[in-house]
Amino acid sequence: MKFRILFLLLAALFAATGAQAAPAAKAAPAAVTQGVHVPILLYHRFGPTVADGMTIKTSVFEEHLKYLKENGYTVIPLRKLVDYYLKKGPAPAPKSVVIVEDDAHKSVYTDMLPLAKKYNVPVTVFVYPSAISNAKYAMTWEQLKTLQKNGFDIQSHTFWHPNFKKDRKKMAPAEFEKSVQTQLKKSKARLEEKLGTKVDMLAWPFGIYDDYLLKRAAEAGYVATFTIEAHHAGPNDQVMKLPRYLLINADQGKSFARIVEGTAPKRNIVY
Repeated sequence: MKFRILFLLLAALFAATGAQAAPAAKAAPAAVTQGVHVPILLYHRFGPTVADGMTIKTSVFEEHLKYLKENGYTVIPLRKLVDYYLKKGPAPAPKSVVIVEDDAHKSVYTDMLPLAKKYNVPVTVFVYPSAISNAKYAMTWEQLKTLQKNGFDIQSHTFWHPNFKKDRKKMAPAEFEKSVQTQLKKSKARLEEKLGTKVDMLAWPFGIYDDYLLKRAAEAGYVATFTIEAHHAGPNDQVMKLPRYLLINADQGKSFARIVEGTAPKRNIVY
């Protein structure tokens, strides 16, 4: 009888221990992280018709925003993604998306701003200051300030959007070095002076960069730079060369859905 009671007690103890251990064994896989996978969507200009290869119809842009909203995506500030890479913040949630614009075209103010406000999405605009309040196609400093008041972040796209590849071929080494320093430092200084903002992110003109340019950008005070390599920002990417999808007007419907999902076929885009 004593042996039977002892056996029953041991059996009960084993069962209780097993019941407690089971949840821990099941919970282990949840601790394994798959890393961040965030598409950075790059726009240039907007309008009622497709004026050139970089123009996206304003109605198509709104379709993009509707798709993101209706399919459970969240548009996050670019800064939040960069902070993750710099280990200053948590990983973005699944189905996070970033929206950016290059060149500060005037249609950002007339077309993009109203829709960004309507859908409550943050946008980062990469600006080359030589065009602001100067070129007919570009915004003014006052318009950029209005963007800031509505949650837009303004960052650098160099000073006058050079083609570093062509400049390197036609310039002497010392001249090229001086030009690079001007493009990186003068843009940053002008934007900070005019807008009172912190400028430490840079989009490479034409997506052109190399190790030399990356080093100079870091020395100039940039903590993140961006390419036009078309894939999601993922765990294997480096903060000084984060990828972006350069969107065109044909990126509608299933084409846009595949880009956001990360299943779009690779393509060569002539900038």
